[in-house]
Amino acid sequence: MIYGYIRVSSDKQTVENQRFEIAQFCAAQNIVIDGWIEETISGTRTYKRRKLGRLLRKTHTGDVIICSELSRLGRNLFMIMEILNICMLRNCRLWTIKDGYRLGDDINAKVLAFAFGLSAEIERNLISQRTREALARKRAEGIILGRPKGSRTSVNRLSLRRYHDKIMRMRERGESLYGIARELHVSRNSVRRYLQRITDEGMKG
Repeated sequence: MIYGYIRVSSDKQTVENQRFEIAQFCAAQNIVIDGWIEETISGTRTYKRRKLGRLLRKTHTGDVIICSELSRLGRNLFMIMEILNICMLRNCRLWTIKDGYRLGDDINAKVLAFAFGLSAEIERNLISQRTREALARKRAEGIILGRPKGSRTSVNRLSLRRYHDKIMRMRERGESLYGIARELHVSRNSVRRYLQRITDEGMKG
């Protein structure tokens, strides 16, 4: 099977230019496209959740995917390398017109695809290592990582201090806890617990 893959990043762009380019290339090479895959989606979106991902999963040995250029596959080198590695593992050929890239059965293409896959794995390991080092450095500097102890509600409750005067005025007007919570975009329990907290503090004073 020979597939023509077309991707544009917005509905303001047209697929016709890429379709014409692929059709012209195939006519010159005496190739017939068996199926067209077109999608309007950002290239930063993981290929696994795009039509391209479904195409890669159904390819077989000897299938060919033709696209305008490598950037149609993805917007970052890491994603493109991963896609090329998948093609190599599935013995699927990938051709790009503008780049003149040919991933096929020859040893040079396989060596290049292996290099892409290895580079992708190395990049994943480097990202993981950089993340661990950054976290370790922050811990060494005394920075507390993660969500502060206590529930999300308790955080909201403490942040209500800056609205103390407003809350008191609303309570004096007879506003309900729900009404105050809706006004401040917090939960009703946050307001109730804040009022209970300041009441307890007043009793202690």
